[in-house]
Amino acid sequence: MDLILWRHADALEAQEGQDDHDRALTSKGERQAQRMAAWLNRQLPNSTRILVSPARRAQQTAAALGQPFKTVPALAPDGTLEALLHAARWPDAGVPVLVIGHQPTLGQAVAYLLAGQNDAWALRKAAVWWLRGREREGGFQVVLHAVVSPELV
Repeated sequence: MDLILWRHADALEAQEGQDDHDRALTSKGERQAQRMAAWLNRQLPNSTRILVSPARRAQQTAAALGQPFKTVPALAPDGTLEALLHAARWPDAGVPVLVIGHQPTLGQAVAYLLAGQNDAWALRKAAVWWLRGREREGGFQVVLHAVVSPELV
């Protein structure tokens, strides 16, 4: 199974009294989302399920893809690693899954799946981490397929 983790693009800082879910992308973030979306649209299999946080900045990042996606409340900024893995049906989903979400949850997923660590690795804004789970030599392995940031595409 492929699990593709895409951190939302650069967003405005929260204003006093503003709900964190309402933060929009900056103009830089809009450019980042467009660049990464163009790359992803060339790479993603047609069967990919796209799951997105309900936060405005994640929704705007996802919209750059121009593909249908499902909003999943469990992927909100206060979501957990367990909720992300459950929503993605890791490792049993029969299709690739793209999750568009937030730190620290995405970083926790990368640390846990690649190194078995209960930590949060740093993921740059708008970066994609593409993980692949596979059966190998009688066991299950997770390998890093790609890490791409908007500056590289």
